[in-house]
Amino acid sequence: MKIIRWILGRIILILDFVTRPKKIKREVSEQKKYDDLFKNHSIYQFHTCPFCVKVRRYLRKNSLNIEIKDARNNKNFRDELKKYGGKIQVPCLRIEEKNNIIWLYESKDIIDYFEKKIKS
Repeated sequence: MKIIRWILGRIILILDFVTRPKKIKREVSEQKKYDDLFKNHSIYQFHTCPFCVKVRRYLRKNSLNIEIKDARNNKNFRDELKKYGGKIQVPCLRIEEKNNIIWLYESKDIIDYFEKKIKS
């Protein structure tokens, strides 16, 4: 089973690389606005997870610079996800706003969150 998962993971990464979306070009001041808006956000992910790839593609397409934390290969990130988020499930968006930390799971919910923030 591990071999099949490894092969499928590599196929996902190759397809992601070949079909990678182009970044939106923004003025420096406008990009800084988005960077400041999302500076207290981070994504916990596994590199070959298809749902994580979906979120990373969205971030790239919209030129959103969010800290990416690999919870598969970094024990500290995995422990943070379990301890504070409550479960080891990826993708997970960690949102820090005014002394409040929110853990948002599910790729669709994460993308919807970013859509709402961008449009507001």
